[in-house]
Amino acid sequence: MAARLSAAVLSALVLWGGSAEAQAPLTAVRVPGAGPIADLAAPGWRQARPVKVAMLPQTATAPQKPDAAIKELSVRAAHNGGWIAFLLEWRDPTLSNRIVLDNFGDQVAVQLPLDPRGAVPSPMMGNAGGRVNIMQWRAAFQRDLDVGPPTVQDLYPNAWADFYPDEVLGAADARPYTGALGLENPISRGVATPVLDQMAGGWGSMTVKPDQHALGRGVWREGVWRVVITRPMGSDDVNAPRLVPGDRTVAGFAVWEGGNREVGSRKAWAPWVPLVIAR
Repeated sequence: MAARLSAAVLSALVLWGGSAEAQAPLTAVRVPGAGPIADLAAPGWRQARPVKVAMLPQTATAPQKPDAAIKELSVRAAHNGGWIAFLLEWRDPTLSNRIVLDNFGDQVAVQLPLDPRGAVPSPMMGNAGGRVNIMQWRAAFQRDLDVGPPTVQDLYPNAWADFYPDEVLGAADARPYTGALGLENPISRGVATPVLDQMAGGWGSMTVKPDQHALGRGVWREGVWRVVITRPMGSDDVNAPRLVPGDRTVAGFAVWEGGNREVGSRKAWAPWVPLVIAR
């Protein structure tokens, strides 16, 4: 495995030191039912033992934020034979679910190797030939779904526009003025789930999948985020792992504290955690 990792990744892992070896495995317990496991209050979560995952600031590639705020995640996992889910909890004193220029949102992500029974890819978003599936929950998406997307006046109370280009121009002529939406950036569209289903083969290669399979929900209360991310254990998605009970693989995690100006590669991350899918 080490031969496939870059020097930068190895440097980051050295910082992890002996703690990685001491990381307790995460077991996805089998719970009754069928379909997505997206209920934060589902009684099945009481069967899942929480695992404490220590988080590291991302320092292998620029831009960096060495003072990343989140130091630890509590993670539980469960499956019902058809869907697998991760319940992630962490302390965050500031609710950041609005994105305005340099104000960033809270986020958390789960990473799984595409081939759960093959060679383990780099924990830092995979590598060439070692693709990973990254499911990223975003607080701003959750807010849009819970209370509706903000208007321009909500985000910029002092802004004023006489008219917008699409009100006076044809669609083709107005398109250059519509920014990311005009470029068909999938993140700029309305969302049906707060979780982006993505794939990567190394940092800088993150791509939103054309078909979205991941679901989830997050709630912030009294300075604590509780977020569940769930996806099918098997699907027709060639860029997703096919998991079966009895599998032993790994899972990775990343978290962003928007109130600490964390976004993109400015985040906290954790090397692979052993993951067992209970029979």
